[in-house]
Amino acid sequence: MRVLLLGSGGRESALAWGLTRSKVVSELVAAPGNPGMQAIAETTDVSIEDPADVVSLAKRLDADLVVVGPEAPLVAGVGDALRADSRVVFGPDSAAAEIEGSKAHAKDLMEQAGIPTGVSRLFATAGEALAYLDELGPPYVIKADGLAAGKGVVVTSDRDEARQALADRLLLGKFGEAGSRVLIEEFLDGEEASLIAFTDGSTVAPCEPAQDYKRVFDRDEGPNTGGMGSYSPVPACPPELARQIVEEVIEPMVRVTAAAGAPFVGALYAGLALTNRGPRVIEFNARFGDPETQALLPRLRSDLGEILFAAATGELAGVELEWSPDACVSLVLASGGYPGPHETGYPISGIEDAESIDGVAVFHAGTRRSNGDIVTAGGRVLAVSALGPTFGAARSLAYSAAGKIDFQGKHLRSDIGARAEDLEGTVG
Repeated sequence: MRVLLLGSGGRESALAWGLTRSKVVSELVAAPGNPGMQAIAETTDVSIEDPADVVSLAKRLDADLVVVGPEAPLVAGVGDALRADSRVVFGPDSAAAEIEGSKAHAKDLMEQAGIPTGVSRLFATAGEALAYLDELGPPYVIKADGLAAGKGVVVTSDRDEARQALADRLLLGKFGEAGSRVLIEEFLDGEEASLIAFTDGSTVAPCEPAQDYKRVFDRDEGPNTGGMGSYSPVPACPPELARQIVEEVIEPMVRVTAAAGAPFVGALYAGLALTNRGPRVIEFNARFGDPETQALLPRLRSDLGEILFAAATGELAGVELEWSPDACVSLVLASGGYPGPHETGYPISGIEDAESIDGVAVFHAGTRRSNGDIVTAGGRVLAVSALGPTFGAARSLAYSAAGKIDFQGKHLRSDIGARAEDLEGTVG
């Protein structure tokens, strides 16, 4: 089948990599794609948040399946427009995508479904929000209600920093409409995990858990980012706990969205805190995680094209996913200064050397071509993923491969997967 993949980031690079390994995918077009995707797929320009533009492209290509990678096109209604044109789509309609488009909406759905999460309140004025901060006490958790590219969350024990976060969103408008309302919620202590499931609106086929790293520096210090690395599986989330999460979190959310007339078709992402009271939801997303996808897909033995098409056509019942027992560790190579101001346009060397290592895949995120060179074009530039029989082996391979890649200002954390390596022996 002919597949159109929308997006240009690391997540979409990993999806393209997986789709080119599918026996049912005969042609893959990525729009707009990136230099890494150009090596394995045709790429073409499109305004991915413009439903009419996307529908026009899908028509021209006569795509058998459209896979929507990022959240913004989903919230903008790209899935709705494609389905109205009788296209097969992997990705929810805008109403279902509001689970990520509005954190307050997601909290309402969780309450309806009885899904365990932290207590919270929504605010549009700084004074009331500040009073609630003092009511909850530190650590403070402040979230822009709308889409903020993974940078709308502040977790801090410093009241002045929390107060500034409120001012940035509610008074200074630094996050635009996305920050015009903020959600303040209780801090959920415990190991974090991400569980992503394929769903066709009724049936759920869960992935194995992954864990990502939000803070920019080692030891989880510094500001939140879109993600600095990930690994899978997660020793802190063994199979029995993962099954509990599916039963208590994923399946109830699929049921409540369907009952509300907005069945969720696509990849449903639950970010969780594994507290001493049991798993609690931190957030839901309406798409694959980034960078979790870069650690999950190298472990997936099932045919990705078959799975996506089955979910998009309501035929997921009976599908069971097969996973490699190996561990995967994925490192994000970022521009210096990210997630704050950072310069781009620097030539990147060593990608081919890294990719030549057996068990390693390099996924492009913020790259572009300039005068024949691949150069940096964003905060998160590349993700280097490596498989190994143990976390120690996977980490060693990933860091060795990442060391072969160079660009001015390159920054990466040195502790991705270290916690899992400390618990070695629980993989499989």
